[in-house]
Amino acid sequence: MDANTETERGMSMGAETGTGTGTEAGGVTSAGTDTGAEPSAGGGPGTARREPPGVAAPTPAGVGEVYDRFARLTPEVSPHADLHYGYWESPEDPATFEEASARLTDLMIEKVVLSPGGHLLDVGCGIGGPAVRLARATGAEVTGITVSREQITLATRLAEHSGLGGRVRFGYADAMALPHPDASFDAAWLLESVIHMPDRARALREIARVVRPGGRVVLTDLCERAPLDGERQDTVDAFFRAAEMSPMVTLDSYPELVRSAGLVLDEVLDITDHVMRRTTQELSRRMREAREQLDATYGDDPAYQLDPARLSDIGELGYVLVTAHRPAE
Repeated sequence: MDANTETERGMSMGAETGTGTGTEAGGVTSAGTDTGAEPSAGGGPGTARREPPGVAAPTPAGVGEVYDRFARLTPEVSPHADLHYGYWESPEDPATFEEASARLTDLMIEKVVLSPGGHLLDVGCGIGGPAVRLARATGAEVTGITVSREQITLATRLAEHSGLGGRVRFGYADAMALPHPDASFDAAWLLESVIHMPDRARALREIARVVRPGGRVVLTDLCERAPLDGERQDTVDAFFRAAEMSPMVTLDSYPELVRSAGLVLDEVLDITDHVMRRTTQELSRRMREAREQLDATYGDDPAYQLDPARLSDIGELGYVLVTAHRPAE
């Protein structure tokens, strides 16, 4: 993938890296290092952390505009058409950004558990890379939705070029009010898209509605692992404003948030240390390499002027992987 596609992955990246794995149904298991701060208090269903000044709830139109701009940085469809973070096994892991991003997609595929003939709802599908990868790996069908028209065009082209146009389809839809009938899908995932939802609880209730009993719902999100101080809070807020992101929820609020949507929680896994530092540093490097084009195309657009490396040492900013399922009837 070229530097332009890599830059498109997102100007909204986040925090810190290390090693370790773990699972704990119904609770939070940390795979990260100690942030050095006291744990934050959990909120109620969908409760965001304290409202930061200047960070308002995103709108579908605003999010769509952000990702339309990102998509226009992609001159052609790439087989590595991912717009998401990477997963490295350790700080010494030599994997490239492309390899690490594919590894995170594979982790999502493992968690969602689909068989040939199954049907996944991909909420916030990006330009189609994860959907195509899942379809190839499992034989399942995918319906991807996004609020970016440009992403739909690129994702559809990728599916057709991959020979999967009959099984992988993309369209415009708002996750807060899905147009699909009840129990339409065998599973759903939200790969770094729930952070753009103005109301996580409402979005998860909608997704629970359209997933069949027993079907899995898997998501990744940015979260607050511990309270942020003033300067770090200001840094994070600047990125969230530029990328039309919703205020974070605390890491320990996820069990209740999932249950309030009518889902059964299987796992909350903090994978910050596998994801954040390497992602933000790699994005920073690639943005520097593409700086001339970014300046010529987007001028002083704040989303392209912020350096993701500023987030790399903010250990309070976490990355969580959540697995749940709709209870059997």
